[in-house]
Amino acid sequence: MNYANADQFALQMRREIIKMLSASCSGHSGGSLSATDIIAVLFLEEMNIDPADPQKADRDRFVLCKGHAAPALYAALALRGYFPVDELPGLRKLGSRLQGHPDMHKTPGVDMSTGSLGQGLSVACGMALAARMDGLNNYTYALLGDGENEEGQVWEAAMFAAHYKLDHLIAFLDHNHLQIDGNIENVLSPEPLVEKWKAFGWHVLEINGHDSEQIRAALKEAKTFSGKPVMIVAETVKGKGVSFMENQACWHGVAPNDAETEKALAELFWQEN
Repeated sequence: MNYANADQFALQMRREIIKMLSASCSGHSGGSLSATDIIAVLFLEEMNIDPADPQKADRDRFVLCKGHAAPALYAALALRGYFPVDELPGLRKLGSRLQGHPDMHKTPGVDMSTGSLGQGLSVACGMALAARMDGLNNYTYALLGDGENEEGQVWEAAMFAAHYKLDHLIAFLDHNHLQIDGNIENVLSPEPLVEKWKAFGWHVLEINGHDSEQIRAALKEAKTFSGKPVMIVAETVKGKGVSFMENQACWHGVAPNDAETEKALAELFWQEN
């Protein structure tokens, strides 16, 4: 299918996320929906990728550090043509190549197996450094979650990236302020977030993570900086697009039932301006 823009692509991603979670009766709703717009811009417009050649050497890489948001990644990959859309309802089912967390050995388009929170950014650092050593000019993108940002390994990776001046590493923080146990400020406050990333040697941008224009502008600006990795702190809403899921920590790892699926899909339709 062809999409006029990333907003329409993201809308269809959200519909596919709801449908696959409903079919599997398990999975992560809230964090998949909050990350959708970022992933949509990356996979539809920004990244140098080729679904017909998922392993091409000079492709841009994407690491879904918060691996539990795999439904968002799978939706983007299927809609881009890495595998048939009709495989999506097989999420988390025996025999499916769509595991609960991304598996680079099973799913076309997945650059790194993730799920152990805190490790993804370290892998992205390795990818970015390896690309430089190989003389490539590609970019490595990483998407982190709020709860994950409390992991110590994230900050070790942050130091590594700054030390090696990995300016072809661009990370997003899906800053929806919630994790499985509740509000991050109550569980283990990471604030001041922006100042922390700056102190660790990163160039930091702040955007609305649901505004495709701001996402595009941030990516354009990120590529103008040399000698520093870039962190884009994206303010998002957990469960974005589905009214009864928005800003609700209880929807972190819960799939909708049949009635909730019908209600969610009824809300996810394209409105012409």
